[in-house]
Amino acid sequence: MNHVLEYLEASAAVYPEKTVAIDEKSTCTYRELLADARKIGAFLAGKTEVRKPIAVFMDKSIATLKIFMGILYSGCFYTLVDPAFPSERVSQILTVLNTDIVITVREHGEKLQQAGYDRDVIYVEELQCDAEEGEIEDILNCIRQDIVDTDPVYCNFTSGSTGVPKGVLVGHRSVIDFIDQFTEVFGITDQDVIGNQAPFDFDVSVKDIYSTLKTGATLVIIPKSYFMFPTAVVDMLDEHRVTTLIWAVSALCLLNRLHGLKHKVPACINKIMFSGEVMPIKQLNAWRSYYPDAMFVNLYGPTEVTCNCTYYILDREFSEDEKIPMGYAFTNERVFLLDEQDRKISSGQAGVPGELCVAGSCLALGYYNNPEGTDRAFTKNPLQSGWYERIYRTGDLATYGKDGMLYFAGRKDFQIKHMGHRIELEEIESVLDSVSIVEHACCFFDEKKGKIVAYYVGEDDRKRVLEEMKQKVPEYMVPNVLRCVEELPLTKNGKTDRKLIREQYAMNGGKKNG
Repeated sequence: MNHVLEYLEASAAVYPEKTVAIDEKSTCTYRELLADARKIGAFLAGKTEVRKPIAVFMDKSIATLKIFMGILYSGCFYTLVDPAFPSERVSQILTVLNTDIVITVREHGEKLQQAGYDRDVIYVEELQCDAEEGEIEDILNCIRQDIVDTDPVYCNFTSGSTGVPKGVLVGHRSVIDFIDQFTEVFGITDQDVIGNQAPFDFDVSVKDIYSTLKTGATLVIIPKSYFMFPTAVVDMLDEHRVTTLIWAVSALCLLNRLHGLKHKVPACINKIMFSGEVMPIKQLNAWRSYYPDAMFVNLYGPTEVTCNCTYYILDREFSEDEKIPMGYAFTNERVFLLDEQDRKISSGQAGVPGELCVAGSCLALGYYNNPEGTDRAFTKNPLQSGWYERIYRTGDLATYGKDGMLYFAGRKDFQIKHMGHRIELEEIESVLDSVSIVEHACCFFDEKKGKIVAYYVGEDDRKRVLEEMKQKVPEYMVPNVLRCVEELPLTKNGKTDRKLIREQYAMNGGKKNG
């Protein structure tokens, strides 16, 4: 197997009339998804070069899923660009992609213009192919013969330290190796109904989509807007008899904090998997009280290693002063720790922190149109002198416990995990510095309260600063606490004294805008 479309094709052959996906407005069978994706692929064929990006400027839906598969049939790869993003963010992503084509709906056409995009726009209703089935077959077969398993499937954008988003490019082999393991380890089958929480530009959704297609399961696409009204979420989970949640930690916590499960406890859920940040034990235990017999799984892994590289199936109760293990590596993924001198830390060295590194076919192809960033993050394994073994240095710190399992121990640099997203604090600082009334800014993350804190020098008009920030970055990157100060303290080397700023913030009790 060397192409992710083989998942769809195999399941459509076995379950042609089974529902593959459900969204707020419609349903779709495997036969319909396959037929429509093939027509879209034939329509797109030749409109740009193979192995080039096609951007999808749409909200998640069944239509979006069909377009993803159609783009793959055309020999290209897809990137979902969220229409809710500020125009500047959209412009940055499309500039990095340098794409010839954006597919969207007419209501978002003006937003594309505001972002400065002036190339080919295809509206969803134009994705029509009038060719006969035999002609479509010839077109798609010709394309497929030229595709190899190291060709890209998708490009998801994460925060970048320079203020420019990074496009993580992931290939067929990486997705296939991961999904084959993922579905087997957690027993996902054609009997499952997967409740999709994650946006389609977030790699958690990769697990939802391709686990569904591989096993013949059904995907329930929960609209983003529903999470403002948790009763709507749980009603949808219950109505469609969802069995499996593969969610960001922040989404599980939100549903619990807003008392969604007090409204209704969906009856069929038996697998709850979470990732993106550290799960608070209090929130975990609340979920376990509702689902004492369900399988709970802690997943870890950045976008650059194709979703996840370690997992831990919870096999006991945890008190609030304990840490949940990151667990063990998936098969065919080598996960190891390096100290500051690039020496390997063994599992027998319990409590010794090191940078978590990953090797294997799970690694992304790199950052699209960003060779410098790729070379910094995807490097030669210093433990291997015999050949060039490529590894990804996550920047995350971990330790081995006495039980031999890995435990998360924080970040090595300025990257954080917030609301399920990996964010470079340097990017937030860069955007803050560009705000008209800000002279200089410094950011850090309050881990205990889960808040992004920003100190800045400039005009004391925090409302205006926040308004300008919201025009430049997604909501999850806007500081939760903003303080205007006369000056930022410096170290003896003339650098911003982040440690002192943190201490001042802590002395003030972390009060908002205090």
